[in-house]
Amino acid sequence: MQAINRNKLFIASCLALLVTSLSFGIRAGLLSTWSHQFSLTQEQIGIITSTAFWGFPLAIVIGGMIVDIIGMKKLLIAAAVFHLLGIVLTITATGFWSLFISTLLIGMGNGTVEAACNPLVASLYTEKKTAKLNHFHLWFPGGIVIGTLIVRFFGVNIPDTSYLSNWQLLVGIMLIPTLIYGYLFSKLEFPPTERVSSGVSTSEMYRSLLNPLFIVMIVLMLGTAITELFTGQWIDVLLKNVTENAILLLTLETGVMVLGRAFAEPVVHKFSSAGVLLISAIFAALGLYILGHTTGNMLFAGAIIFGIGVCYFWPTMLGFVSENLPKTGAVGLNFMGGAGMFAVSLYMIFMGGYYDRLVAGQLPANADVKAYSDAAAGTEMANAFAEAKKAAGPQIINVTLIIPIILIVAFTVLYFYMKGRKKPSLQTTLAH
Repeated sequence: MQAINRNKLFIASCLALLVTSLSFGIRAGLLSTWSHQFSLTQEQIGIITSTAFWGFPLAIVIGGMIVDIIGMKKLLIAAAVFHLLGIVLTITATGFWSLFISTLLIGMGNGTVEAACNPLVASLYTEKKTAKLNHFHLWFPGGIVIGTLIVRFFGVNIPDTSYLSNWQLLVGIMLIPTLIYGYLFSKLEFPPTERVSSGVSTSEMYRSLLNPLFIVMIVLMLGTAITELFTGQWIDVLLKNVTENAILLLTLETGVMVLGRAFAEPVVHKFSSAGVLLISAIFAALGLYILGHTTGNMLFAGAIIFGIGVCYFWPTMLGFVSENLPKTGAVGLNFMGGAGMFAVSLYMIFMGGYYDRLVAGQLPANADVKAYSDAAAGTEMANAFAEAKKAAGPQIINVTLIIPIILIVAFTVLYFYMKGRKKPSLQTTLAH
């Protein structure tokens, strides 16, 4: 029987997450492209982007419930198939519905990757879960940095339009890591999940989901996910008319996240998971405030501060649950991720319509928004439409700012609660 090679499994997991994040980063840079080329409203763009975020929870929740039954290996091979189909369908997209279906498949691939890789990493590194989950998840912002730079420097702008002539080629780049991680996972041996190897029964795992602390963490995950992922996915759309380098704001933000997650171990050790989450919420709120209230170079300062804030949100939320509620197992981790992505999908749909209404509200009464959108560059109508979007983007950011402000209060309470609570482990819980 082949031995477990945890280094190769970890590398393959990082490649799989790289595909997830490349889809996020490249898509973020192509939203304006698709809007122009396929004559889509911002609400339709919101629906397309949200599709990945509810395809994700669908896959991660189902995957979390069956991962202990069919094994992590089969799930990750399925993830590669979802990714391959989604990428090919995106490349051949002809309009709203083809983009909708392809984005759904990519979202399902993304969710299946997390459904298997989060418990895999926790099982491979039981002695330092939060730190290694941060190291694994640094490939999410890492891939976004790579994806946005690919769009920024290898996309060819057609004169007098906002779309790229070679966007299909940019999407096709994702095929390379997809084929590599699919091959690696098909050849490697996998361990059982930590919950299975520790002897915690399936019924006990599901009962643990009713723990009040777990329910609180699910609710808080809604806010952390929206703060991080909605802002990241939409930052180019929201600030495109405020700065000429909106996509580079995402690159800068996610670059900060990569560095932060790389050095997560000493940070978590010094401040504890709950302390890190509280500090993160404070920085996220400050960063959003700057992004929504400033222009020019201050936007880059806001992106850096916001990147520091959201840097540890996702992996530390998962690490907190894995360390403090270990009996929830793979289902607990994947319910957390699924809840977060589902919240983002709903928020995107709502904000897509709200953005369209804000833009329309800046135009003359009863104005034909599509006529303004299609107006030739440099015309009075085009300039008025640009000014309307310039006003609407920061308003969306300022509405979103409410969420991390609420999180500051919640994580303050959690921090002091956890100070007086002894951290359990699967070994100690089994003794009871």
